[in-house]
Amino acid sequence: MFEEKKMTLIEHLAELRKRIIGVIVVLFLTMIGGLILSPKVLLYLKGVPPASGITWNVFSPWDALRIYMQVAFVISAAVTLPYILYQLWSFMKVGLKKEEQEATLRYIPYSVLCFLIGIGFAYFVVFPMSFSFTSRISDQLDLTQTYGIAQYFGFMLSIVIPMSLAFELPVVIMFLTKIGVLTPKVLNSMRRYAYLGLVILASLISPPELISHLMVFIPLVVLYEISVLLSRVVYRKKTKVPAIDAAVMNG
Repeated sequence: MFEEKKMTLIEHLAELRKRIIGVIVVLFLTMIGGLILSPKVLLYLKGVPPASGITWNVFSPWDALRIYMQVAFVISAAVTLPYILYQLWSFMKVGLKKEEQEATLRYIPYSVLCFLIGIGFAYFVVFPMSFSFTSRISDQLDLTQTYGIAQYFGFMLSIVIPMSLAFELPVVIMFLTKIGVLTPKVLNSMRRYAYLGLVILASLISPPELISHLMVFIPLVVLYEISVLLSRVVYRKKTKVPAIDAAVMNG
């Protein structure tokens, strides 16, 4: 059973501080594992396309250490993500109704799953496509392709991170619908603006050619339409429960 209680602003800030400290502690502990796994992950990434066909260079004494720590942090953040989402839910649940608390808690595993699917799609589909496009341009211009490890990972993360966050769209919209911020009607009225935003996002993270744009834009559109459909399901259930309660009280 969830307990409902009113908290003062000071109590809210104290609770937020406690949860932030908890997240930092877990990040620190998982960072130790990230530091152990980081060299293995880097060797794996170097042995698979597109990195398997190129030589990574360092242009600064700090490049290797910086990438080593960045990969370790990404591993740590990915492992800690469910705990971070749970702490966020725990902080927000005071302002939610009981059924909203129970429903939004179930969104956490789906959020992690969507994030992982987004990373997979970005790394195995969009990133190789973008890297191949830029490599073809370099070949056409008769340029020697010499890649620094920092530049390589910067380019990769600029594609992977936005795509993985975009795949969180269905879960975010379900959550906002559940707490009453969004409705299917609002999402339908925003469709043209949403599509425009998706076009801009697709153009930013894909090569400047039509086929590549479509390969990124179409999955994003499908994600949005799935989000609208899920919003209708959540909204229907949300509005049905009060109607049943009212019927029971009047009966």
